[in-house]
Amino acid sequence: MPESGVQLFHTEGCHLCEQAEGLLQSIQVAYEATEICAQPEWVERYGIRIPVIRRPDGQELGWPFDLSQLKAFLEEAV
Repeated sequence: MPESGVQLFHTEGCHLCEQAEGLLQSIQVAYEATEICAQPEWVERYGIRIPVIRRPDGQELGWPFDLSQLKAFLEEAV
């Protein structure tokens, strides 16, 4: 996991996931992109909620969110 401990739960070909990744990149947050199809339990948990951002403290932000919501969510953990 990257230094920040932020995870992006996503799946290939998901345009919403690509948008979320773009938001993370725009604010230069280190993150680990986690493919939900790698684990059946992730598909069950996140399949209809992706993209989902998880902070190191375990709190999650599910789509939909915008840049200001993402920044606020990540700043809460600091």
